[in-house]
Parts: sequence; structure tokens; C-alpha cells
Amino acid sequence: MDTITYFKERFEKLQEGTIDSRLRSLRDEAFTEFEQTGIPTVKHEEWKYTRINDFFNKDYHFTTDLKEQEFKAADLQPFLLPGHENANSIVFINGHYHPEHSVLRSEELEIISLEEAAHNQYAAVVEAHLGHSADYHKDGINALNTAFIQEGVFVHIQKGKTVNHPVYIYNITDARNGNIFAQPRALVHIGAYAQVEMLETFATIGADESFTNQVFEIAVEEGAVLNLYKIQNDASNSTIVSTTHVHQVGKSVANVVTISLNGGLIRNNLNMVMSAPYCESNLSGLYLQNGHTHVDNHTVVDNREPNCLSYELYKGILDDASTGVFNGKIFVRQIAQKTNAYQTNRNVLLSENASVNTKPQLEIFADDVKCSHGCTVGRLDEEALFYMKSRGISDATARSLLLRGFALDILDKIHSESVREYVDLLVNKRLNIG
Repeated sequence: MDTITYFKERFEKLQEGTIDSRLRSLRDEAFTEFEQTGIPTVKHEEWKYTRINDFFNKDYHFTTDLKEQEFKAADLQPFLLPGHENANSIVFINGHYHPEHSVLRSEELEIISLEEAAHNQYAAVVEAHLGHSADYHKDGINALNTAFIQEGVFVHIQKGKTVNHPVYIYNITDARNGNIFAQPRALVHIGAYAQVEMLETFATIGADESFTNQVFEIAVEEGAVLNLYKIQNDASNSTIVSTTHVHQVGKSVANVVTISLNGGLIRNNLNMVMSAPYCESNLSGLYLQNGHTHVDNHTVVDNREPNCLSYELYKGILDDASTGVFNGKIFVRQIAQKTNAYQTNRNVLLSENASVNTKPQLEIFADDVKCSHGCTVGRLDEEALFYMKSRGISDATARSLLLRGFALDILDKIHSESVREYVDLLVNKRLNIG
């Protein structure tokens, strides 16, 4: 059975038991889009350097076929993040939201299913923002997630409130009894003048293949502040396609830091859409790859209104036969005068077999703007290495310290001290710094 036919059968089975008109129509439109576009190949310009279609030749279990009730609290324990005792937690298992494993500690926070939100006082928010990421991703991967929205989650932060506990989001794939295809879906609404810190992580249990196709959409209202940290430190048998879509509908601040350390193949799509004047967006990323791993970061900064500011810095360290991709686009609409937008990508290659493809882009239709972009690809500074070794530092230690220095300004973008310390430990471990 070919991939399209398989998904069509699963889709029809899902729709048979669906009476929700809002989500049903959205799913119908998305599956039609999936049938028309299919799984992207290297002929698709946005997927030129990432071969995702090969992974769909494997025999995956659709998560609705499995008994997730066999997942125990003890299975989650090894993946709990530092400070989880004082954090809200949202747990996805095989793409499905599981409230029995999740924890709600903050009164300022509301967590309900997408199905419920589509029918209660948040119906207008769901109507306006659910599926908005599809405007920026015309491919079958994004459409496939929307077509199978099931047991997704809606998160609301109350107007004028600061969430007094961070929100930890766990994407767990249980691949102990077969290859798993998981599709987590979340819509977050940050009310006007609210503030929230979110930390997201991915983990695979078991030795079989896991494929996570995630879509995470966030609407940020007037005066709100979002700090979002994504940590990808998964197993080598994992494939992750993570789409994060931040829509700033009012003057607001959004900070997103993405740390990619481990995983067989990782594709990150990050959209920052500034639909109000005086928005500020900060995008930072660090990817450390070795072996035969592959990481692909695609970013879009869309300046739709005047007087907005964005700053983007991504850094990569690649060793062995690993590969990296950075594709960053900045759009400045004609109305978006007085835009300030900066984008930089820097890479260090530690092996003759490591490679990176980097493509920073600007599309500017306004004439009163300040925009810049640039990229570098190189080796470690031999002079600095020689200097450190001449002072009695071993070659391995000197290399590790130089690489840590290279990565440090990305870690400094993490505002939370506890999260920054945790990521620092992961990076030091990866760089063999004791």
C-alpha cells in the first residue's frame, strides 16, 4: 500500500467518528492539500537539502492503533526536566495530549482540548489562529498534521497575568513495540499584557523508529511577552519535524531559542509573524551535530507592519559526517517602513566530511528600513588553539573551550537562569567539558 492510500484510509476512519463541524472542515481542507502536494521531495525548493520522503517508506504504526494506557508515570520519570516540581507540564504521548500525566499549577493558565476550545468562549481565537501556519508552509507535512488533529491542546494565558510557574512541554514517543508516527498539535493564546516562559523537549522510548510531525501555533496579544526554549536531545532513531508559528497580533515581545543536540534527523520551521507596529522578535539557535545526523533550520520573519525589530542569530558546530542546513527569510512588506531586521548564521566544521548549506535571504518592499544578513562557514581558529596549547592546555581541552566560547552567546539568550544552567550542562557534556 502506498503512503497516500494509507493515510487516506486512516483519515477516513478518523472523520467517521467526528461531528465537530469546525475541526472537521479544517481537516477536510488540509487532507485535500496533502493529496495535492504529497510528501515533499528534494525537488521542493524548501526541502532541497533534507530528504524527508525516504522516511515514509517505513512501516509506521499510526498512534490510534496502539494502547497508550500502557504508558506509566515511571516511563516519563527519566525525561523530567530540572525544576519540574515547580512547573506546569503538558505531556504528549505519541502525539496525543494526556492530562493524567500533565500538571497544572498556575491559576493564570488554562489547558483544555482543542475540541472543547473550538466550542466555548475561545471559539473565535481558534477560528482566527488554528491553521495559520499553513499560510507559510505549502507542503504536505504541515497539511498532514492539520488533517489528523486529534487530542490536541489549547493553552490560554489570562490577560494581564504573569504565569508564576514555567510551562514544560514533553513530546514523548513510545517506540517500544513498533515504529511510531506521532503528530502533536497545540494552539497557545497569550492574552494582552500577559507573560509566560515555556520549555519544550522531545524524547523517544524504545529502539524502533519514531517520527514526530509537530505543529505548535502561538498567538501573542498586545503588550504580552513570550519566552520559548526548545531543547532537542532525542535518540538517534528519531525523526523530528517541528513547526513553531508565532503570530504577534499586537505590540509584543517574542523570544525563541532552539537548541538541537541529538536526533537522527531534525527539521525546524520557525515563523515569526509581526502583524502590529513596534513588535520585537528574537530568534536564536544552536545546533551541535556529529555522526550521520542532520539538522535543518528554516526561519521566516514576516514584517507586516511598520517600526518592528527582529534579531536573529544561529550557530552550528558540525563534526564527523553530519550535515546542517540554515535557510532564513526576512520579508518586509511595503507598509512596514522603519523596519530593523538583522540575521546572522555562523558555522564551524570540525571534520572534512561535515557539511552545511546556508542561505540567508531578504525580500524588501519598503524603502525606509535597516536590514542585514550574513553567513560564515569555517574551521576553529588555529592561532587561538596554538596560543592555548602553548600555555599547557591539552589539544582536546583547548578545542572544547573554544567551541564553548563560540556557543556561549546563544546560551546567553536564555533568560531563565535554571534553563540556561541546564542547557549549559548539556552543551558541556556534548563538548566533553567536565
